[in-house]
Amino acid sequence: MEYKVKDMSLAPQGRLKIEWAEHHMHVLMLLRRKYADEKPLSGIRIGAVLHVTKETAVLMKALKDAGAEEVVLAASNPLSTQDDVAAALVEYGIRVYAWRGQSSDEYYWCLRKVVESEPDIVLDDGGDLHALLHKDYIDYAGRIIGGTEETTTGVIRLKALEREGVLKYPVIAVNNAYTKHLFDNRYGTGQSTFDGILRATNILVAGKVVVVAGYGWVGKGIAMRARGLGARRVIVTEVDPIRALEAVFDGFEVMPMIKAAEVGDIFVTATGNKAVIRREHFEKMKDRAILANAGHFNVEIWIPDLEALSVSKRVIRPNVTEYKLKDGRRLYLLAEGRLVNLVAAEGHPSEVMDMSFANQFLAVKYLYDNRGKLPPKVFNPPLEIDKRVAKLKLESMGIEIDTLTKEQEEYLKSWTLGT
Repeated sequence: MEYKVKDMSLAPQGRLKIEWAEHHMHVLMLLRRKYADEKPLSGIRIGAVLHVTKETAVLMKALKDAGAEEVVLAASNPLSTQDDVAAALVEYGIRVYAWRGQSSDEYYWCLRKVVESEPDIVLDDGGDLHALLHKDYIDYAGRIIGGTEETTTGVIRLKALEREGVLKYPVIAVNNAYTKHLFDNRYGTGQSTFDGILRATNILVAGKVVVVAGYGWVGKGIAMRARGLGARRVIVTEVDPIRALEAVFDGFEVMPMIKAAEVGDIFVTATGNKAVIRREHFEKMKDRAILANAGHFNVEIWIPDLEALSVSKRVIRPNVTEYKLKDGRRLYLLAEGRLVNLVAAEGHPSEVMDMSFANQFLAVKYLYDNRGKLPPKVFNPPLEIDKRVAKLKLESMGIEIDTLTKEQEEYLKSWTLGT
């Protein structure tokens, strides 16, 4: 079996990490056991570009156990791969092309290996695999049964493909599942972002001024955790008036980034856009301000401007680069501007990825069960999948909920009953 990972001798350590994740991913493990018997994915080939973490490993193993003929995995970020997990997956029979610290050329070489495996269904995180298929493999893209997308950035890119009328296969926007964005984006990213910041810097958040760029589900989670860690002030910057108003009503300060730049100690971007923090902001920041990104790509903190303003830079701690500006101020960029939670830490907790990857698994099964029936569009996950995941998660936590009586069901269907 062909593969490329950093070091196969790391596999025993990776097996232990995967075992730990399996103990905390009750929903996905339940689905894995159920469908290991039924084999609903028999004969199909699956290509995935996801962060190669212990949680992703549980999903890959579940897909293979459900009968997939071949599962091929590459990383969706050059710095997020857990090398020991990648090695352990190879032992399990997954073709992995991933290692931490890839160059841009190496990163796309790995993506091409996924495409060249001729997958029937593709899973992506960020949209690079979908984009590559539509740029360089357009004929083959038309033969794909369908795909999934894990994150907001990728969904935005897929919507653009759909809007332009060039999307070649149906895609389930797993990111839009309620049991994904309400929990993974908010609670997962909120916690893991500060996990990465603290592992990289070991600073005290209490008493600091934290600036969060963007108040989508990710930004909400980060702002909430900053407050919980004792930040003296939590400031939100936004371009959307509705989200800005929501941040105000949630008790956060809201102001433009140009004003926040003067007072922030820690800046975290979570917008999915480029150049959110740029030259005019760097020029106003305090000495020793910390810059971190929680968006998918390393474009939110505009590094070309930071480089242009600097007279020197050095790695002062693992995942911390100090930029010394011409006026003597120092700014600290974490994780090279990439996803701080995955580069400087381990990504989301297994418990929250349990729901996200249960959605991924069921979306793959849905695409295969409905092959040939879905037009090339971006679909939200069917509500029945969302509710099934939520129900199983509650059961795994030992939590019971009420059910409607027949009378209540009829009342909700009727228009005749009133005051």
